[in-house]
Amino acid sequence: MAEHTQDSWRKSPGLFASLLSAPTLFLFAFLLAPLAIVWGYSFGHNQGLTDIVVDGTFANYAHALNPLYLSILFKSFLFAAVTTVICLLVGFPVALAITFARPSTKPWLLLLIMLPFWTNLLIRTYALMAVLRTQGYINGFLGLLWSLLARSLDALHIGRLAAFTPLDLLYNNFAVILGLVYVQLPFMVLPLYSAMDRLDRSLLEASLDLGAGHVRTILQIVAPLAMPGIASGVMVTLIPSLGAFLTPELLGGVDSQMIANVIERQFKSANDWPFGAALSFLLMYMTFAAIALQALLGSKRRGG
Repeated sequence: MAEHTQDSWRKSPGLFASLLSAPTLFLFAFLLAPLAIVWGYSFGHNQGLTDIVVDGTFANYAHALNPLYLSILFKSFLFAAVTTVICLLVGFPVALAITFARPSTKPWLLLLIMLPFWTNLLIRTYALMAVLRTQGYINGFLGLLWSLLARSLDALHIGRLAAFTPLDLLYNNFAVILGLVYVQLPFMVLPLYSAMDRLDRSLLEASLDLGAGHVRTILQIVAPLAMPGIASGVMVTLIPSLGAFLTPELLGGVDSQMIANVIERQFKSANDWPFGAALSFLLMYMTFAAIALQALLGSKRRGG
C-alpha cells in the first residue's frame, strides 16, 4: 500500500509541488527568513541608535560568556530542570491513573488535562497571582485557620498566639517554579499517557502473577516500556521552561529572572539587538544540542 502511494505521488510531481509550495513559502517567509536576519544581527554591532552593522564579529557571543549572563543561564537551566522533574513525578501517576481508568471516565480525565489550553496563559498567570499574593486565597485560608486555632486556645486558657504573618509566596523562586509546573504539567502528562496507553497489558498481568507487586511492576515494567513517552515529555517540558518569559516576568522577583527576560530587555530596553540576538541563538544552540542528544540516545536504545 505504501509503495502504491509513493508511485502515485511520483506520477504527479506537479500536484505534489503545488501542494508543497504554499506551506514551504510560508515557512521560509515567516520563520526561516526572520531567523536568518536575527542570526545575522548576532554577528554585528550597533551604529548609532537604529543602524546595525553586520561585520562578522564574535564579540556578542564573547560578551554572552560573561559570568553574569552565564549565572543567569545556569539559573534558567536549574529552574527548567526542577520544573521537569516535578512535572515527571506528578505527571507519571496522573497519566497512569488515566491509562487504567474506566473507558467512560477516561475522556473526561483527558478533558480536565487539556482544559487549561482553553484559557490564555496571561489570564492563568494572573489567576495564580491572585492565589499566591499576600492577600490571596492561600494566605486568607491559612489566616482563617490561624484565627480559629487562636480562638480555641484562648477559650481553653492555654495561651495566646501571635498575629498571623502572611507567607511570601509571590515574587520569588518558589513562585516561578510553581508557575512553570502549573503551565507545563499538561505537556508532560499527555506524552506519558500516549506511551502508557499502548502498553501490552498482558505483561503487567504476568508480572503481578509472578509476585512482583504493583510498585515493582510500575518501576521495572511500566517505566521502561513508557521510556519513549518519558523522553518526549521531558523534552517538551524542559525546552519551553528554559525559554519561559511570562511566568518569571510576572511571578518572579529581581533574583528570579531567567534568560528570556534578559533577552527581552536587550531588544526592548537596552536597544542592543546584536547582543540580544547572540543570547537568543546561544539558547537555541543549546536546545538543538539537547534535541540531538535525545535523538542519539533514542537511536542507541532502539539499536540495543
